Amino acid sequence: MSLEDTELKIGNTSFKGVYIAILFSLATTLGGGVWTASSLYSRLEAVEAIQIPNIVPLEEEVLLIKQELEDNDVSKLQGKLAELGTNLVVIKEQQTGLLLIQSQVSDLDKEIEAQKAVVAKAELITEDMKELKEKLKKIGINVDDIWTALDYMSNPLN
Repeated sequence: MSLEDTELKIGNTSFKGVYIAILFSLATTLGGGVWTASSLYSRLEAVEAIQIPNIVPLEEEVLLIKQELEDNDVSKLQGKLAELGTNLVVIKEQQTGLLLIQSQVSDLDKEIEAQKAVVAKAELITEDMKELKEKLKKIGINVDDIWTALDYMSNPLN
């Protein structure tokens, strides 16, 4: 059985094989078009059903952020950061110098405390020397008195 020999009778009309093939092709093409149109329509309905959020608050927030960036002059931030880095380096160097000075001051404090101890000892010795000087003065007076007494005893008439 070949396509040329095939024949289809519908009512009083008979269709030959070639016409059946052409009719079948047209019918499937029309069916595919209807199916595609239906699919497209359902997609459009789904898109229409989506609620689009209100973006006005977001736009306002973006404008506020943009205004803050302009007010803070963010474009010059790189230069300011470089200047800050330089200042930090200078501060670090000065801090190192101050730490050295602090250690020297600490050493000087220790030496001052040692000198205070020496001065205190010297004051004690000076006080002892004053007492000794007073005792020696009294002894000197006593010795002079003794010599005077001995002179008088040796020559009572003078």
